[in-house]
Amino acid sequence: MLSRRIKALRLAHGLNQVELAKNLSVTKQTVSNWENNNIQPSVDMLEKLANVFSVSTDYLLCRDDKPMLCVEGLTDLQVAHIEQLIQDLRG
Repeated sequence: MLSRRIKALRLAHGLNQVELAKNLSVTKQTVSNWENNNIQPSVDMLEKLANVFSVSTDYLLCRDDKPMLCVEGLTDLQVAHIEQLIQDLRG
């Protein structure tokens, strides 16, 4: 469910509702309403949420359970380091 996914991502990124609202140029009440499933974010806002959390819109909408890392702007070497770290964490 979108509301739970937004809250989980916000907490995982160490943000409170006020901080997330500021990042998205909305009010804390808007974020609270999303998390309480009172209202749904617009399509444009879904894109902004995906960008803030570096996930796909499919992940936000629970159509895909695999979170994605955005490596845009990183060098090939930096991406290789991240891939190696992931492999090391998997054991």
